[in-house]
Amino acid sequence: MGVRKDLKRARQRSELADRVVVELIRESGAVREARASWRTPPAVAPGTTADIPFTAAEQAPDAVVLRRREGDRWVPVTAAGFAREVTAVAKGLIAAGLRPGDRVALMSRTRYEWELFDFAVWAAGGQTVPVYATSSAEQIEWILRDSGTRFLVVETEENAVTAAAAAVSLPEPPRTWRIDAGAVALLSDLGREVGDEEVAERRAGLTSDTVATVCYTSGTTGRPKGCVLTHGNLQAEAYNTVQLLHPVFEAVTDRTASTLLFLPLAHILGRTIQIACLQARIELGHWPSIKPDELRPELKRFRPTFLVGVPYLFEKIHDTGRATAERIGRGSSFDRADRIAVRYGEAFTDGIRGTGPGPGIRLSLARGLYDLLVYRRVRKELGGRLHYAISGGSPLDRRLNLFFAACGILVYEGYGLTETTAAATLVPPLDPRPGTVGQPIPGTAVRIADDGEVLIRGGIVFTSYWNDPQATARALGDGWFATGDLGSLDEDGYLTITGRKKDILVTSGGKNVSPSVLEDRLRSRPPIGQCMVVGDNRPYVAALITLETEALEHWLSVRGRPLDTPFAELENDPELLADVQRAVDYANEAVSRAESIRRFALVEGEFSEDNGLLTPSLKVKRHAVAAAHADRIDALYER
Repeated sequence: MGVRKDLKRARQRSELADRVVVELIRESGAVREARASWRTPPAVAPGTTADIPFTAAEQAPDAVVLRRREGDRWVPVTAAGFAREVTAVAKGLIAAGLRPGDRVALMSRTRYEWELFDFAVWAAGGQTVPVYATSSAEQIEWILRDSGTRFLVVETEENAVTAAAAAVSLPEPPRTWRIDAGAVALLSDLGREVGDEEVAERRAGLTSDTVATVCYTSGTTGRPKGCVLTHGNLQAEAYNTVQLLHPVFEAVTDRTASTLLFLPLAHILGRTIQIACLQARIELGHWPSIKPDELRPELKRFRPTFLVGVPYLFEKIHDTGRATAERIGRGSSFDRADRIAVRYGEAFTDGIRGTGPGPGIRLSLARGLYDLLVYRRVRKELGGRLHYAISGGSPLDRRLNLFFAACGILVYEGYGLTETTAAATLVPPLDPRPGTVGQPIPGTAVRIADDGEVLIRGGIVFTSYWNDPQATARALGDGWFATGDLGSLDEDGYLTITGRKKDILVTSGGKNVSPSVLEDRLRSRPPIGQCMVVGDNRPYVAALITLETEALEHWLSVRGRPLDTPFAELENDPELLADVQRAVDYANEAVSRAESIRRFALVEGEFSEDNGLLTPSLKVKRHAVAAAHADRIDALYER
């Protein structure tokens, strides 16, 4: 296997090995804290986030740093070209009246102009306020009012109409530009009389402590809170991500690293990845959709060497492979390939970590056979050049991680929140441990509180919640950021997330249950869509389960049933219920009998942003779902 040989070669390179020191603090025999630092700190880039495009233009003006979608082509953008565009838009914002420290809201899907405006606002001395393109007028109104935004950039006419409705009640509606109505050209023209030196002075006035952005949390309960992130926060995150992973991505693949970014840029993970890519001059393209059917063709055109995604993406790629095999009558072959992949992935990761001999001859031969039949097709679906992926947002099912390892794609998991400027932990290069979210990134410490809550400290931790000193004091009172997540550290300082503190269910029998463990495993099995585990103050654990639309259509198709089969008929279908029960059984394997799902109910439709049951970052709004389906939940406990 080529990847395996490459990994062995990379492991021998001293500059890639043992670069990070992890100090462990034990209390009562258990690891309670892990602190990470660079053994030899790499050189830190001067300036702030606002300087990144200009530094790249000075050092490598002709380097291709971005690829911009124009029609059906990906057009290269050089470092010098991007810096010129950033300067032109920054001058336009200054001419429009933007003062240092003013806030500019960006409401758009993932596209080139999002990155352009992000850096232009910083170059003009402003602060950006990301807004999801799918936000309602009520959500937009709260963010604009709370942040005191003076300017607004939207993508489409639909966005503009929604934003205008949101701004009606504001004392001073923000001045608005629309990307698809020529916002870049309009601002560039507006700023023609502003000198380049004005932009340089604005950038020079920024420090690492200057506020760069106010990012609002998804708001699964209550109003979203604005996380204040500084240029220092963003720089620390980008610097550590680049220094940890970029040398490996290029050394192991022998290719210039490139990625197609499709995560929403209102989410901090996508945002910091694009900053890190520009800092490292990794070729980056933007794509506005994470829907597999829309994303896959573009991956084949762009052909990235690594991806950054969320578990949903990897689940759907795996499900699509199974569905394709079933359509051509090879479903059982895919199942065997899946089992071989997990065994091979386990042996392979043990081998490169030095904790096992690696795959034996028989397992390697089996893997080679199924590479011809299955695994290479998975690589082809992802563009054909992919060796690595980074997964965040929620835990990735361990079996899926191992499956992709057998396909020749190592998935690095990380963990973080908006308040930690994205990743606070990351699986270190050449030392994978599927099922964990890695060790602290350098300059960061992770501690487990007495009640199991994960605490974080370091340069990536936010400074405050905007206009909310009480929430800030609760979150940062003792110098550690209290994440609200529950977890544990192993003997090497790898973190495992076990649930969300506020989501813990307590059954009437007094058993504490973390629903996320069950939900994450459920969602990894077709035809399950979104789901929610219930059981607080109830005698046992149960679940509400939706069916993923594409998976359900495939399920009906391979059985020769009408695609418009009524839900009332499906929810009592013995064959479908048996398949769902198998997914429930798989989820239950991760917990004790007292924590296992005893009953479930199928729910018609989906949990989505449109019906208010899902946040833009794909998190279930538990209270909203419980209210919307109260009768179904009650029925689960009737005898």
